[in-house]
This record gives sequence, structure tokens and C-alpha cells, in this order.
Amino acid sequence: MMGMSPFGGPMCGGPDRQELDKITTRNMIEQQKLMERLRPISTERDESAISYGAAQEKQHLELEPQEMELQRLQLEASLVDARFKKATEPLREQSERLKLLNEIDREKLASDEIKADAEKLKVDVAMRELDLQSRKLHVESDAAEQKTVGIKTDLELREKKEEWKTQANRDPEYPLQPFQNGVLTISDRRIALDGPIVMGVADYVTERIHYFNNKDQTLPIFLVIDDSPGGSVMEGYRIVKAIETSKAPVHVVVKSFAASMAAVITTLAPHSYVYPNAIILHHQMISGAFGNMTEQAEQLQINKEWFARLADPVAKKMGISLDALVKDMYKHNSDGDWEEFGDKAVALKWVDNVVSEVRETGVIKQPGDKSDEKPKLKFGLAEETDARGDRFVRLPRLRPFDAYWIYNQGNYYR
Repeated sequence: MMGMSPFGGPMCGGPDRQELDKITTRNMIEQQKLMERLRPISTERDESAISYGAAQEKQHLELEPQEMELQRLQLEASLVDARFKKATEPLREQSERLKLLNEIDREKLASDEIKADAEKLKVDVAMRELDLQSRKLHVESDAAEQKTVGIKTDLELREKKEEWKTQANRDPEYPLQPFQNGVLTISDRRIALDGPIVMGVADYVTERIHYFNNKDQTLPIFLVIDDSPGGSVMEGYRIVKAIETSKAPVHVVVKSFAASMAAVITTLAPHSYVYPNAIILHHQMISGAFGNMTEQAEQLQINKEWFARLADPVAKKMGISLDALVKDMYKHNSDGDWEEFGDKAVALKWVDNVVSEVRETGVIKQPGDKSDEKPKLKFGLAEETDARGDRFVRLPRLRPFDAYWIYNQGNYYR
């Protein structure tokens, strides 16, 4: 039986042909469907193209006045530019003229520089000649200076030899046990305590004790009393405490005379020495009171307390009571000034040791000649002469609650 084609005609051919026709038919159907789906899109595209064309035309119509205005402005700008060129033409000509003048000036300057170089060359030649002469003079000066240096060196050498002769040229000795076989060896760790003990003396002594302790706490320190009549109990007490609390041992040495507060410092020292013919003097405190009777009684009570606090340790070291010490003072001397030579003072335990020799190893420079100089007192003290021609020293005013414990023979201290 013969089939019919999709278009109404009879189908002919074999199976392959029939299958091809079927596919072709299906494709045509699909194309028709696709065209049906695309028709609205095509219609919209055509409408958009028409709308875009209308918009372009509208925009062209809107921009036409602006384009005409732009053309007008460009024309005006061209006219302005032409006018500017015409106006600046004289300036350009002037600029060209100035350039030409500059070139002429430059050529003239170059010519002047050539002349200047020639002058400079002449100056350089002259300077070299001067430099040569200067070098010759310098050589001659060096030769003269060498001679001068030789002479100066010779003089310095002579001076150093003379200076060397005035020095011991050896180090001080620092024995840990400075007292051997009656000989006391003193180093440069030495503090001098001479004259009355007034305000400032305690600072002078205690600062040096602290300094030597800070340098070395094992080597001995020496407090050397050549001649001291005593003085302020407050100042003296500070010295006693500095000696007592020193880590380095402090050795007190009396060479001539120690009285009153100076004697107390010597006796209370843990290590003390005295020449056999030096004098140690203990006595009661001497003071003057001012004010009404009540004030004088208060001052007397303070002085009694000071005496008890400082003299009682002296009595205990002697092995007696304070009252017994005071009685012995007046037993040995009617005015209470108990004085003993050094060897007797050792027997009384006022001093620990008698020395036959004191070796001052710290004196390493030759002392200057001071024989013509008047004796100078320290700490602001000065010797004066009263109306009768007697010499005296005016003691400074004491601090509150302080008192002078001083040996004052002949009212020398006032």
C-alpha cells in the first residue's frame, strides 16, 4: 500500500526516503513554530528601531541650535586669536631684539672673562712666588722653633728634677697594725684637729672619716691633735659618734695638748696615743648663763646633763664613778683643771698608749717655709687685741642647748 506525503501527495521510494521525508516534515513544522515564537520579538525589534530613529531625529533637532552656537563661538575665538596675534606682534619683535642684545652682551662678557683669566693668571704667579717665600720663612722658623723647644725641654727637665728633689717619691705606708714597738706609723688617711672646736669642726672631721671609710673600711684612720683646748659639746659629741661608728678603726693621737672636749674625744676613742710629755686635761664644763634666774637654772640643768652624758663614760673607762672623777679633779688642782703628762695619762686610762715616735709617712712633699707667716686660725676665728693690749679670740655664738667645754687660761677665748 502506498503512503501519502505530508503535502497530500503519495509517498514513493524506499524506507530511507520515507524516513527522510518524515524528518523534513518535522523540521518544517518546527521552523513554523519557531517563526511563530519569533514574530513578537521581530515586531518589537522593528518597533524599537522605529523609536530609536525617531529619538535620534529628535535629538538632532534639539542639538542643532547648540551646534550652531558652537560654530559661532569657534568663529569668535578665531577672531580673538587673530586680534591677539596682531596686538602681540610688537612684543615679539621687542623680544627678538632683546635676544639679540643678550647675545651681544654674552659675547662681551666672554671677552671680559678672557681678560679676567689673564689677570688671574698673573695673580696666581705672584701668589706662588709669595708661597715660595713663605715656605722658606717657615723652614727658617721651624729651625728656630726647634732650638727653642730644645731649650724649653731642657728647662722643664731641670724643673722636674728640682720638683722631684722636693718630694719623697715613695708611697705612704698603710699597716693594718700601725703601732709597733712604741712607734706609730701614720698614713695619708690623716685628719688634723687643732685649735678650738667650734661650729664647722664636726663637719670637717666627720666628712673625712666617712670619705676614708668609703675608700677602704679596713685601713686605719688617724685623728691627730697637735693642740686643742676643747670647745663645743655638740660638735665634739658628733666627732665621738663618728669615731665610734666608723667601720675603719680610728686612732686618735695627741702630740702636744688636748683639754676639755678634745680630752674627752681622746679618752673615749677605741685607739689612742700620746707623747710622754704631751698634756691631757680633764675638768668640769665652764659656762656662762644669761637671762632671768629661771632661764639660768634651765641652762645649768642642760649643762649638767651634757657633762653627765660625756664625762660619765670617761669615769667608767677609769673604773670610778662620775662623782669620784669630779672629786679627783679638785684633789689634783684647786680650780678643778686636772692635767697630766702623757705617761701619767696612760696610767689613768685617759689614753691607751705612750708613743716614742710618730712616723708621718703621708708627708711626701717638702713643706714650704712658713716661719714668717702669722699663725692662722680656722673656721672663721681670728686673733684680736683688746684695749689693754691682751690678745684674745672671740668664740662664735653657740647653737641652742649647746655649751663650751674648753680650757680657757688667761681668758684667751671670749
